Amino acid sequence: MTPAPAAPMLLVTRPEPQASDWVRRLQALGLQARALPLLAVGPAPDLAPLRAARAALVPGALVMFVSPNAVLQSAAAGFFDAAWPAGVRAGATGPGTVQALRGQGVPAEAIVAPGADATAFDSEHLWQQLRHEDWRGRPVWIVRGEGGRDWFAETARAAGAQVQLVQGYARGAACWTPEQRQWLSDALAAPEAHCWLFSSSEGLEHLAAAAPGAEWSRARCLVTHPRIAAAAQSLGLGTVDLIGVGVEAVAQVWGQGASIQSAPNGEP
Repeated sequence: MTPAPAAPMLLVTRPEPQASDWVRRLQALGLQARALPLLAVGPAPDLAPLRAARAALVPGALVMFVSPNAVLQSAAAGFFDAAWPAGVRAGATGPGTVQALRGQGVPAEAIVAPGADATAFDSEHLWQQLRHEDWRGRPVWIVRGEGGRDWFAETARAAGAQVQLVQGYARGAACWTPEQRQWLSDALAAPEAHCWLFSSSEGLEHLAAAAPGAEWSRARCLVTHPRIAAAAQSLGLGTVDLIGVGVEAVAQVWGQGASIQSAPNGEP
């Protein structure tokens, strides 16, 4: 009897240490996975604006964190050293950011995020939870990397909020070990034996730079948001599947061999 072919190797492209954590959790669920980060995340070059924002928090204010990395790098800069101030809310784009905030001691009642039944976890769905409030004159800080989408800032300003953008961390291309470079070569040589897990459109730009001229038409990927799906399609990946957010969502569709939707969900 011919043995069944091995399941494709899942290549987790989140920044470290999230990538390795995801690999451990996926392996615990019986899936093959390797960490091949496309982004590296580190401290912001100037921590003074972040610390100034923390000192300026007043009741009625909102601090919106764009990702778990925004929370973790802010924590490293001392943003959460003191108790979370009363009357201040922390905005999160999805469950990963909510979990990171809870891990830093922010009370659940102070966190606002898209509902569990949201069709996507992003700025637009966070705003759905906030849009009915009167934002005139209220301070809003958005903690993010350098650059990024301005949709939430523009929307909050249009509602009358006093919005400030704060760089909470720096992003760049990840530095790979020789072993990880070999994993990329393996994935390019045998695309059917691999599946990419993309969590960032920017990460796809770094992948394109790491493999100039690569042929992607036979490659497959899983993504958590339509914007990432569009970036993967632009790169030329042949199969782009849109799934839910989190390790369990990957395990559910991949481990059961279920048919995966090819369009929307997720937190970048």
